[in-house]
Amino acid sequence: MANTPSITEELSPKLSPVKISTMEEVSPKLPLPTKYSIMEEVKANRSRGFSINNDIPPTTLQKTVAELVGTYFLIFAGCGAALVNKVQTLTIVGIALVWGLVLMAAIYALGHISGAHFNPAVTLALATARKFSWKLVPMYLLSQLLGATLASLTLRGLFRDQGDIQATMTQYTDSTSDLEAIIWEFIITFLLMFNICAVATDHRATKDLAGVAIGATVLFNIIIAGPITGASMNPARSLGPAVVSGVYKNLWVFIVAPILGAMTATLVYSILRVPKPYKPEESTESMYNELYIHPEV
Repeated sequence: MANTPSITEELSPKLSPVKISTMEEVSPKLPLPTKYSIMEEVKANRSRGFSINNDIPPTTLQKTVAELVGTYFLIFAGCGAALVNKVQTLTIVGIALVWGLVLMAAIYALGHISGAHFNPAVTLALATARKFSWKLVPMYLLSQLLGATLASLTLRGLFRDQGDIQATMTQYTDSTSDLEAIIWEFIITFLLMFNICAVATDHRATKDLAGVAIGATVLFNIIIAGPITGASMNPARSLGPAVVSGVYKNLWVFIVAPILGAMTATLVYSILRVPKPYKPEESTESMYNELYIHPEV
């Protein structure tokens, strides 16, 4: 019995060491997936799906609502400071600080949704420079004008004891000619738009401090030109209070001059701009996360 081969030995003859090694070389064992690797793969798939969802750009409705809300906040706070100045003196520096800070806050809050234009002159200038889709221009202009008008209506209701909100309007005295007012508004809007092109639309610039730079530009523009023309730089900022007050004197100056200044600034900065180098890995990145930039869709 000791020498009797077992059933297993009879059915499967012994393989020599040489044969075993040969079989191992021909058909090596493949490692079976473990529970840990499967879980890691699931997590990886989930993370890939999450990143894809993050790249989905905002809809046209979301962009227009963001422009309306942002313009409302801008006009409400900035023009509200002018009305508060009649109750408690803020001085031109205080009013300028309010304008600059509220614009900075609105850029950081809504820039990743709509580009944070809040200004028809900015929208038209970017569209002319082919940095913004012309298809979105009518919706942006309408939302900006509506936001400015609603903000002015709100201020008239809150400051009804003052009788009117003409303190929020952009006007210049008779000692300032139309040409002088146009030059003032052209220059300060040129400075604002040139700064926007430099810090928010150029791929070489650092976007983290774009809101601070743009808000600071508005601040010192108002300190310099505010006592002379009101420092509009924004047709919606002048149109909203004018519609609510019913006073349209010299309104055309605050529509034409900012638009011309903004367009000229984009033209001048185009001379300084260099083409962005193409990188294949950047093809899936969403450009809608950049301030003021929305390419053709």
